[in-house]
Amino acid sequence: MGLSFLCIATFFKGNEFLKSCKQAGNTVYLLTEKKLEHKPWVRDFIDEIFFVDTPAGQELNLEETAKGLAYMLRSRQVDRVVALDDFDVEKAAYFREVFRFPGMGQTQARYFRDKLAMRVKATEADLRIPAFSSLFHDETITAFADSHAFPMVVKPRGEASTTGIRKVWNKDELWQVVHSFGDRRHEYLVEQFKPGDVYHVDALTAGGKVVFSRASRYLSTPMEVAHGGGIFRSATLETGSEEEAALLDFNEKLLTAFGLTDSASHTEFIRCHEDGEWYFLETASRVGGAHLAEMVEAATGINLWREWARLETAAAKGLTYELPPVRSMHAGIVISLVKEAHPDLAGYEAPELWWRMNEEFHIGLIVQSDSRQRVNELLDTYAEKIARESHASAPVRDRPTH
Repeated sequence: MGLSFLCIATFFKGNEFLKSCKQAGNTVYLLTEKKLEHKPWVRDFIDEIFFVDTPAGQELNLEETAKGLAYMLRSRQVDRVVALDDFDVEKAAYFREVFRFPGMGQTQARYFRDKLAMRVKATEADLRIPAFSSLFHDETITAFADSHAFPMVVKPRGEASTTGIRKVWNKDELWQVVHSFGDRRHEYLVEQFKPGDVYHVDALTAGGKVVFSRASRYLSTPMEVAHGGGIFRSATLETGSEEEAALLDFNEKLLTAFGLTDSASHTEFIRCHEDGEWYFLETASRVGGAHLAEMVEAATGINLWREWARLETAAAKGLTYELPPVRSMHAGIVISLVKEAHPDLAGYEAPELWWRMNEEFHIGLIVQSDSRQRVNELLDTYAEKIARESHASAPVRDRPTH
């Protein structure tokens, strides 16, 4: 017997989840922004779409939206609520609390959304993280600045990826940034900057156990791309390598400590150049962005969106989720803003090319091979060609927009 899923997506993403959820025999409802009404949602796999009209620059009014959901629930059954984007995790948790739906409540959801909450939780679990401090108490901030080396980064607690991050080089700069926040400074934290290579682990957790994970390294970090206008690249690690083993172990310990039960996740780590140690950076209870899901699928055959829908369905029905067979190949991705709306892809025709992005003013390519060396060679070649012929950059925004 099918169940009813309310999926929340205030950005255009998650079509594969919606499709798989429906194919599993469920009723699928989508709650999204009115401004996304004409996006190419997989409408044949969605039973009903509900729109909220949030004014530009404002947050969704959760109390008012809950009133609308309460009216909707008078005539429709909902069994599970799923957040398809980082910015929807807290919304889904709020609605679970109000209507007593099963799943992550507001406190646990903060471990996967609030950068301060996840650092406090990691500290409690004795997991290595860069030194950090909240911005609540003046003396605590001063003591932190006096006892740790600069540079430091000031991060918003509730944004995704590198949005809103500022690097500061001394105590005076730190206090200038803190004072600039006014009465919103509690929404930020300060953290010691650890130069190093940044990695990510994309995983599926079912019944509180990690059942699938693949580790990769950013060849150009998200912060470098966002703040330096670079070209985004990532590639999977050698399976069975020391790096992969360390990352998968760290990731499993972290997700267990955070109490994740049934979800996809995307977690980032850094290997510090100074001491060679691994540090936790941040995590999210959703599929990774920037088309990393497609890269993982190229390497493993596992579509994270599809399998997330399957494991959510299994959990809701009290069944055991079974992971499909996993292949072991290598894959890498390169994405860049470009000057042309529809760039010419002549010259990007290697037999290892697995996927092309179809989005205006972008070039995005995924390559797949049995050889990690070949993947990295192609990514280097394509990044150089993009930089030489068509790369463009845009200023980083302090806050995301649709």
